Amino acid sequence: MGELIVLNKDADTVDYLDADTGETLATVETDFNPHEVALSPDGDTAYVTCSLGNSLLFLDNEAREVRDRFEHELFEFPHGLAVRESAGELWLASTYSSQLFVFDLETEALLETFPTHQEYSHMVTFDPEEETAYVANIGSDSVTVIDADERRVVADPPVGEGPEGFGVDPDTGELLVANQDDDELSVLDGETFEETSTAMLGTTPVRLVFDPAGRYALTANREGDDVSVVDTEFVRDGERRPWEVKRIPVGIWPGGIVFEPSGDRAFVANNKTNDVSVIDTGSFEEVERFDAGIHPDGIAYREH
Repeated sequence: MGELIVLNKDADTVDYLDADTGETLATVETDFNPHEVALSPDGDTAYVTCSLGNSLLFLDNEAREVRDRFEHELFEFPHGLAVRESAGELWLASTYSSQLFVFDLETEALLETFPTHQEYSHMVTFDPEEETAYVANIGSDSVTVIDADERRVVADPPVGEGPEGFGVDPDTGELLVANQDDDELSVLDGETFEETSTAMLGTTPVRLVFDPAGRYALTANREGDDVSVVDTEFVRDGERRPWEVKRIPVGIWPGGIVFEPSGDRAFVANNKTNDVSVIDTGSFEEVERFDAGIHPDGIAYREH
């Protein structure tokens, strides 16, 4: 059985939805403006950043309640989250202070905080080996590359305008970056961090998520009301080059995206139609909509 954990930014709530029927299983009140969510490796805890409330919440997914919260003087629009399971860590990017926070997953204590020295550090992710962290810097048009063990900045390669959604191709190690202000995909070499190619996306792409197999990536195009399908093995001019092969109409202002573990379906939170699009990845078509709260955005999938 699976469930969706959906953050409703303008309702200050989290919905737990049955992933097959869309039935609302529970609704939990949060602090102001819940934005992003990540799950503990066992799925029992949801970590939720409340960006305008400047807090990090710890939700008990079995009891479906907030069991703890964390606040910090350097929390200024806490946003992107990523779990580094191999090291037992949770990483958080605070946008306006451009600080990274590292928490111990077991104790949930803050281990360290350090700056990116870039502007508007918004999202964070890891390579498949979890040795390198990447941070998308909206204001600097760059990605910060960090040695995750040493907490040391390795590089700040430039990308397109307003980078936000991004992910690492599990097969090639390439970093794919969705640039929301120029509607382009930047592809960076995973070793040199140099841009090797670009591709067109939809209007204002704000999220990029790989399917579990790494064969495709989906980007949520906020002002296009659609989702781009990027074929990571597309061949163009005789060379392999990630390329947009389809756009899927969804609701208004799509944002958060998550795949179920099988990869058979993807779920897209539509900010302005207050619902979640269900996408069949065999046909890459929207097949259903689930009702959500007001302005749903961050989304996670939990098996139990």
